[in-house]
This record gives sequence, C-alpha cells and structure tokens, in this order.
Amino acid sequence: MLYQLIRNIMFQLDAEKAHHLGLAGLNALEMSGLSSLLFPKTHATPVNVMGLTFPNAVGLAAGLDKNGDYIEALAALGFGFVEIGTVTPRPQDGNPKPRLFRIPEAEAIINRMGFNNLGVDHLVEQVKIAQTDTLVGINIGKNFDTPVEKAVDDYLIGLNKVYNHADYVTINISSPNTPGLRTLQFGESLNQLLGSLKETQAQLEQKHQRYVPMAVKVAPDLELHEVEELAQTFSNHEIDAVITTNTTMSREGVEDFPNGEEAGGLSGRPVFEKSTEIVRQFKQALPENLPIIAAGGIMSGENAAEKLDAGASLVQIYSGFIYQGPKLVADIIKTLENRT
Repeated sequence: MLYQLIRNIMFQLDAEKAHHLGLAGLNALEMSGLSSLLFPKTHATPVNVMGLTFPNAVGLAAGLDKNGDYIEALAALGFGFVEIGTVTPRPQDGNPKPRLFRIPEAEAIINRMGFNNLGVDHLVEQVKIAQTDTLVGINIGKNFDTPVEKAVDDYLIGLNKVYNHADYVTINISSPNTPGLRTLQFGESLNQLLGSLKETQAQLEQKHQRYVPMAVKVAPDLELHEVEELAQTFSNHEIDAVITTNTTMSREGVEDFPNGEEAGGLSGRPVFEKSTEIVRQFKQALPENLPIIAAGGIMSGENAAEKLDAGASLVQIYSGFIYQGPKLVADIIKTLENRT
C-alpha cells in the first residue's frame, strides 16, 4: 500500500527524474539503516548456476543502476543478485531526452536511453567500495560511436577492466537503442566477438586465478531458426549462460495507449509471452548444462514460476520492480520456495 502511494506520486514526475529520485531514496534508506527493517530477508534455497551459488533465484536486470552507484541499496531489497550497467569503455550521454516513457495501462515501459553511463572506470571504482554479499553481475557494451566492425575492441576493454570485480559478466549485444548493435547477434560477427572474448577470459583466468562466467543477453525478436543458430554458437564457444531477453521492438499490447508509439525498446507485461517463448525455444536448442536466466515481463511470483517452467534457472526483474515495488522480490522468492 505504501509503495502504491509513493508510486502514484512518482508517476506524476518525468520518468527519468523519478528514476533517479527513487534510487536516491533507496540509498538514503540503506544509509539510515532502515532498509533491513522495511525489507526483511525472505528465506530462500540457494541456487547453483554458472558455478556460482546465488542466495536466491531473483535478480535485478541491468539498466536500473547503470553505474554501480546503488549496489548496496538495491542488494538490501532481497535480490539474490544485482546486474549493473550496461557500461561502455568511455562515458557517454546516451540519446536525447525525453527517452524513458511509462505506459501504466499496460504495466509497460519504453526506453531509448542509449547506454548513458559514466564509463567503465567509474563503475569499477563503485564496485570496489560496495559492501554486500549479494552477487554482482556487470553488463558491458560498446560506445555508440565505435563502428560495429570494431565493436570487439570495446567489449575487450570492458571485459579486461571488469573481470576481477564481477561475479559474472554479461555481453549485451541485444539493446535496440545503439545503432547496429543487434547485428552482432548473427553470423561471423558473433563468432569473432565470442571467440575473442573467450580467449581473453582464459587469459584473465590465468592472471587472476579465478574463473568469471560470461553470459550473453539476447533479444526477444528472434525467429526459431535464429534461436537454433545462436544456441549452436553459444555451445561452440562454451558460453556460461544465456539471458533471455532484452526489450522488444514490437508494440503489440501498447499500440492504443499514450506513449505506445514512442521509439525504443518495450519492456513490462506485454513482452512476457514473447520472452517466455524464447526461453522455451532456447531450452530445447541449448545443451542441458548451459543455463538460462529469464527476464521479460515478470510482474508476479506466478510469472517467475512460468519462466522456470519454461526452462530458466534464474529470473531477473526490472519493469515489474518499477510497477510493483520491492515486495515483488519477496513475492517471487516465496512463490518459488513453495514449489520446492
């Protein structure tokens, strides 16, 4: 009830301003010591995925905390893991504002943020000072002005800089808001990218004496034959996990609402069925030992359970967190615990 009241007030503000204000509020709660009182931890059975032990199966998807400025505040909400980023080698402003749009009638969000972030060096410094037992994934991408044919250079810079500070690293090749990025999901471009990243991962493992798993985040806008080709490529390169999915370019379910035709990626309830079907398809196409982390339209504990039934091992939330608030984390954990 309290969150609904706060949300109603925040939804009167510009979406991006509300985003920053909300994070600042969570940070203030954590610094005051109130987070542990307001958001007591929910009992959960740990989950082993990618060689890591996750305190619970519920994670925060990348995009909410792009710079790693709020790791402790977000971890205090009960997440089993928090993914920060997407971060790029150099700081960049992202796309012109306005670039974030709510569609409350459909519990949806459209964004065309464009990887706005303070750069990988800032993020690494934030991770170094964060004190939390929650696992932290770091999502890396390329700068908007780096040509697609040289994208591998940016990803290698990112991997080298974040490797020893991440529990896992996510390769984002599926955002619709960086021109040409999604072309990296296919053919020789993908093979070259993953080959270079895996080679560097092996070198970094030797250097730091620790293996940091690498996941790849894919789009929901894939045909079955593309899923099968991707699955084969991920298997060939021994990728550690697949995150399904990023936002969709489809406008199905929001086309009749205000902001429904804004450019950018659509997330929230309307993408649930599409992204869940992609989970099913990848589950069929991937080797049994290659796990799936499911994101896309999870608005309830039951939605999360459906993702696991489709083949996922872990789930991530973002838009559902905006609409439902921190109680969604506990609701999902309780629902999944009742299944065991």
